[in-house]
Amino acid sequence: MRTLKSYWDEHPETREHIESWYTITKAASWKNPNDIKAQFRNASILKNGRVVFNIKGNEHRLIVKIHYNTGIVFIRFIGTHKAYNQINAEQV
Repeated sequence: MRTLKSYWDEHPETREHIESWYTITKAASWKNPNDIKAQFRNASILKNGRVVFNIKGNEHRLIVKIHYNTGIVFIRFIGTHKAYNQINAEQV
């Protein structure tokens, strides 16, 4: 949560959206990518358990790595769409 809070402190317009994502994610028990897509239609499923979420109407991006067997979600990147375009989502 510290990473998310630091981000919304820098980008206050994202706070409500990030908190909503966090609340849903914390309560979820995703077992596979289909479970994620059922809650977040616009999420992009990548290789190796990585998922890209659109934040605030796709102005910001959040990349996580999910260990489906344990339910642990690791934040790998959060940034503006412009910053996202400069990274390799499968390697961060």
